[in-house]
Order: sequence, then C-alpha cells, then structure tokens
Amino acid sequence: MERKKASDFPQELLDLFDRYVHGDIDRRSFLDGAKRFASGGLTATAIWESLRPNYAWAEQVAKDDARIRTEYATVPSPQGNGGIRGYLVRPAKTGKLPGVLVIHENRGLNPYIEDVARRLGTENLLAFAPDGLTSVGGYPGDNEKAGELFRQVDRSKMVEDFVASARWLKEREDCTGKIGVVGFCFGGGVANALAVRLGADLSAAAPFYGGQAPAEDVPRIKAPLLLHYASLDKRINDGWPAYEEALKANHATYTAHFYENTNHGFHNDTTPRYDEAAAKLAWKRTLEFFNRHLRG
Repeated sequence: MERKKASDFPQELLDLFDRYVHGDIDRRSFLDGAKRFASGGLTATAIWESLRPNYAWAEQVAKDDARIRTEYATVPSPQGNGGIRGYLVRPAKTGKLPGVLVIHENRGLNPYIEDVARRLGTENLLAFAPDGLTSVGGYPGDNEKAGELFRQVDRSKMVEDFVASARWLKEREDCTGKIGVVGFCFGGGVANALAVRLGADLSAAAPFYGGQAPAEDVPRIKAPLLLHYASLDKRINDGWPAYEEALKANHATYTAHFYENTNHGFHNDTTPRYDEAAAKLAWKRTLEFFNRHLRG
C-alpha cells in the first residue's frame, strides 16, 4: 500500500476519521460521511482502508535485535481484572535500570506499541507495555476487533491493571526503583491518571495527546510532566487551558509542546496522521526527559 501523508487528505476527513477511531461514530457513519470526499474512482471504503494502520511500517527496532531481550509477562492485578499480560523489553546487558511503562492507544497492545517498547530498550531502559485487553483475550491482531473488545473492558478495572503494572515494574529486582510512563492517545490520558494515582512513586510522565486529569486531582501529581499535543487536535486540546491552570495553581513541574500542523496520533508511524519531523522531535525530547528524571 502506498504510504500517504495527512496533507493528502482534507482536514475535515481526518477529523471525521478521528471521531470514528475514538468511538463517536461507527464505521457505517464514517463511510457515509466519507462519500463526499470520494472522487476519481476512489470509494469511501478505499479512503477508510488508506487511513487505517499498516503495522508493517512500525518496525523501527527488529524483534530479534541483539541489543535487547524481549518476553511476555503476566502481572497480578487483584484490584483490576485479576491479571494483565504485557511485553517486557530489557537491554541485553545486565544490571539495574530505570523502568518505563508504555501505555497503548484504544486498541490494545498492537505492533506499534511493542516497537515503542523496543525503542526504549535500545536506550538502556527497562520497558513494559501492558495489554489492557488481557481480560478479553488480548490484542486480537485486527484493529476493528480490538476496538470492539476495548469497549467491553471495564475502564476503571483497566486503569487498576495499569497501576498494578507500574508497581510491578518499580519493584522488579532489575529496576532501580525509578519509573516513568509514556502513553499515546488513550494511553496519554492514562499517563496523566497514573501521575495522579502514583504520586511520588512515579518519577516522570510523558503523555502524547492524552486526556487531562480533572483539576481537583492535580494536587496529587508529584512527577514532572512532559506533555505533547497536536495543534490540530481540538478534541484533546480543548481540555488544556483548565489543566494548565490547575498545574500552575499547584506548582506542578510541567512542560507542554504543541506541534504545528499535526493531527492526533502524529507519533504513530503506521497511519497517514504520522508526522515524521514532529514524531522524531517529540521522541528526542521524551528520551532526554526520562534520562534527566529517571537516572542518578
């Protein structure tokens, strides 16, 4: 499939697809809305296909990369769904390392998120990417099915699964006890929520275009925040002014970056919404942020 860019599509169509991805409309409604953008033999279904993820594009670090060791591990989660399975990535060399929890979008532990965990592993970090779909069989290998399964999981219990994952990572013998969290889309919202839930037990949080924590919860945030936003992402950005006001009022340590002319999901290199320049800059900033707050 030819790789397209966000600029190849009308912004109104991208916004419509964003509503579909986040469950505001179903596939049929998206296709109905996309029909008016179909021309020159291009059907609404073909538009839908071109906007969907192509995970063949996501592999920046091979699964068998000699620099890392990977495995799947299951974490007990008595307050959540009983247990949660995830993807654990460790550098090949031994020794205690800081940990980073990687929280997926609203489709579960897909190949893109596993690759993000491997990228962290090559940066000499201990990474764990839990699958919030564990209780319904795990990421099914198909994004449409994953979206359906995601809506079946009790959201509050899923958050408890992520809290359990963070504490498990922090307490591992090969972890220094300092952990951070990076999350994308739904996972960005979870990263903000974990900053609230974990308090001083979390050393750094880097949400990518994530929903903000309620203002009344902000006093519980102790970790520094590095917040990445897409400038065209009105759905998420509308929550920023109130969040920033609460962060300032509570003297929280935070830095927010808005990436010009980018869409929600700009870091995900499997879809046309991917913006290479913004993704690379945001990732560079994230690694610097984790190195500053997790080491030493």
